[in-house]
Amino acid sequence: MQLYAEAKIVIVGQASGIKAHESHQPWNDASGDKLRLWLGVNRSAFYSSLFTHLPMAFCFPGYKNGADAPPPKICSATWHKPVLDQLSPELMIHIGRYSQQYYFPEYKTLTDAVEQTASSGSDAMVLPHPSGRNNRWLARNPWFEKRVLPLLREKVAAILA
Repeated sequence: MQLYAEAKIVIVGQASGIKAHESHQPWNDASGDKLRLWLGVNRSAFYSSLFTHLPMAFCFPGYKNGADAPPPKICSATWHKPVLDQLSPELMIHIGRYSQQYYFPEYKTLTDAVEQTASSGSDAMVLPHPSGRNNRWLARNPWFEKRVLPLLREKVAAILA
């Protein structure tokens, strides 16, 4: 977790993977490299006070069926509102289905949420998790890289300018 009251962008992720958990730095793994590429920012900007990183769970949740376990719901239910009440971001980026289901339950699928929030012009966007496990989703949804990523980069660049 990385919290800055002055952050212009809040990234609501899942929970730290084991590498990020052990390094005490959010997104300090291959998924973070891909996310920074999607956003069009370098590590220095990503870890600066321009960004707050708010996970759905504040620790590595362990493994379940050979993959990272889901983030325990008690974390976001207990801490998100008090934390977000202290912030006034210009953009909130929700990463993955756990954040999408918590903040945008009106969308039946992550794909619907990604499409609709990208085209809504609002101050919130939903993205798939940048994990290699989602390469199939990216291959099935080429519109994401063609339409959503340029829009995302444009929004981020304008906010950080």
